[in-house]
Amino acid sequence: MPTSPRFYRWLTQVCYWPLLILVALWHGMPTDAPGTLPVYIALFLWVLPLLFPLHGLVKGKPYTHAWTNFVLMFYFLHGLTVVYTHPDERVWSILELIFTTGAFIGATGYARYQGRAQGLGLKKLKDYD
Repeated sequence: MPTSPRFYRWLTQVCYWPLLILVALWHGMPTDAPGTLPVYIALFLWVLPLLFPLHGLVKGKPYTHAWTNFVLMFYFLHGLTVVYTHPDERVWSILELIFTTGAFIGATGYARYQGRAQGLGLKKLKDYD
């Protein structure tokens, strides 16, 4: 795997933006199924969490890339669940899994290598002795 923060930042951007668009399109489509939420509430609940880290991701902040993974895991678990339970939405969920996996790998790599380049990180206990 590359150790360049530039590659990981690129991977995060290439996967995060399509994920945001996919989620908006997927949950923004009106359905006739009983018991579904209105479109505006579904969009609010599904798109809003992806908007929280946008500023830090655009600015290239390693800390934001690191905590974005917590948000991405919600969408990863959703994709895994839908692949298994809703065969008619399998294509949407496979795309969701691909984009979240790519964004996760990119955000993790960028946070690690850019954080090291900036001198950020946790000090090991033996460094204090």
